[in-house]
Amino acid sequence: MSRIGKKPIKIPAGVKIAVQGEQVTVTGPKGELKRSFSPDMVISQAEGMLTVARPSDAKNHRALHGLTRTLLANMVDGVTNGFDKYLDIVGVGFRAEQKGTDLALRLGFSHIVTLKPLPGITLKAETPNRIKVSGINRETVGEMAAEIRAIKPPDAYKGKGIRYAGERIQLKAGKAGKAIGKK
Repeated sequence: MSRIGKKPIKIPAGVKIAVQGEQVTVTGPKGELKRSFSPDMVISQAEGMLTVARPSDAKNHRALHGLTRTLLANMVDGVTNGFDKYLDIVGVGFRAEQKGTDLALRLGFSHIVTLKPLPGITLKAETPNRIKVSGINRETVGEMAAEIRAIKPPDAYKGKGIRYAGERIQLKAGKAGKAIGKK
């Protein structure tokens, strides 16, 4: 049995959940999220708890059980607290600037890269070297952060570029044979 799938989800005060067949709508103080789930999964709500059950021990049902529960828990957490992801910009002259809701990035290219946030996402340049991506949908926040990082990923030799906050970059040694000299 799925240990994650069996765990009930506690519904906080101020959150309303509507289950209509395979469509689930979660409404809370930060907004509303809708998602369709597999019709095989049984989603039930009782006494301030949300539970997910599977009809059989078939391989596809076991795979969907924990996934469905985790997606529902993320929806509930998103409408109550929201999700944040931080990115650090490392490099001389590399910086981010706020331009209304958009973000202007100077990353050593011949031009300024302007980013428009995805729907439901807020981009904020907290400092010139730190970007905050926030929203209520965990998947969209992660997708936006990955798009920003893909513009200039950290290089392997000096570590310059955009990285997730707390991400460790394994740097390569470089050309060691250059120091030996010519004969």
